Amino acid sequence: MKASAFVYPWDVVGDPDAARRIADLGVQQVTLASAYHSTRALTPRHPRHRIVTARHAAVLYPPDPERWADRPLRPYRQSWVEDADPYGEAARALADAGLEVHSWVVLAHNSRLGDEHPRTSVRNAYGDHYPWAPCIARPEVRSYVVDLAAEAAARPGTRGTELESCGWYGVAHLHAHDKIGGVPLGGAAQYLMSLCFCDNCHAGYASLGADPEELRRAVLGALRGVWSGEVAQGGGERAAEWAEVEKLLGTDHAATFAAWRDRVAAELQRDAVAAVREAAGGPFQVLLHADPAPHRFGANVGVDPAGVLRHADGVVLPCTGSDAARADVLTPFVPHRTERTVLAANFTVVAGMGGSPATLEADATHAAGLGADEIRLYHAGLASDADLAAVRTALERLP
Repeated sequence: MKASAFVYPWDVVGDPDAARRIADLGVQQVTLASAYHSTRALTPRHPRHRIVTARHAAVLYPPDPERWADRPLRPYRQSWVEDADPYGEAARALADAGLEVHSWVVLAHNSRLGDEHPRTSVRNAYGDHYPWAPCIARPEVRSYVVDLAAEAAARPGTRGTELESCGWYGVAHLHAHDKIGGVPLGGAAQYLMSLCFCDNCHAGYASLGADPEELRRAVLGALRGVWSGEVAQGGGERAAEWAEVEKLLGTDHAATFAAWRDRVAAELQRDAVAAVREAAGGPFQVLLHADPAPHRFGANVGVDPAGVLRHADGVVLPCTGSDAARADVLTPFVPHRTERTVLAANFTVVAGMGGSPATLEADATHAAGLGADEIRLYHAGLASDADLAAVRTALERLP
């Protein structure tokens, strides 16, 4: 199985041994961040630093000034890696080590953008803005996301890309000092708290013949039972989550939200993939980080498996966890694959972040039996030496 490791440019820039160390894991590819959200990252082997603080979402290359001239929404430049083009420098070092370089592009997830342009953010039924979650129904957001995808994906020396957050984002967010866990929110409640009621989404609901204010009241009514504890919060089963949404909202209201959101997301994904292909100007693999339940949101955006595989080359799917969870995410895509389709099973291999590098061989073998033909390893730069040793052993044993 082809294996790729996720990497940040700051894992490589300034560390002359990093590229060879990653190649020695037994991976054939790296998925290198070119546009990324704010984060605080450990760099346990870097000779110059141990913590990198990326203070806001930024691109890790010099953005094209002509592309973004006179546009209020534009990518922010980074300042935490002492290099004019950290992505380019890292990509060259990784390629010199014999690794195929693909870009890793985070799209609709940007807290600074929402802080500076609050009207662009998802606004929930209570009127609260989520600055980290751009509303992809807004024309200016869609234009920004599509152009960012094209520019950040097709970097020099890059042979493919993986687009993360290419769809709806919502209430779930790893925010600094998060304090939203007091009332546990299951999948259905998270969905209700993530429905957008900005003016564009209002118009979208109305275009489907619905009354936007009636929809908003239905969401508020459904959530009252969540705050009072009367509505039980279920597990993570995708079908059960949607059945609960339909129960809480009624099937007609649930169908209206689904029709609007699914159409907006599918159009964005289609346009982003097309823009990347045009920018690449030749053979270029385009994968989406995805989830087979269209109502889901976040880094792994909900998609229609048949629809997304008509324009993308494949998907990267979250496969850390039980065999049953892996089957739930992989099997919906198998009937819709073609000869060119990539189904990449993504495994967290950082034990301290809930990963299981010790079971990687068995987990990857199970994923292959379900239809996965590649694996992704999250994350080579964050993992301990012991985690990386377990990964190396697993990859040696996999066919």
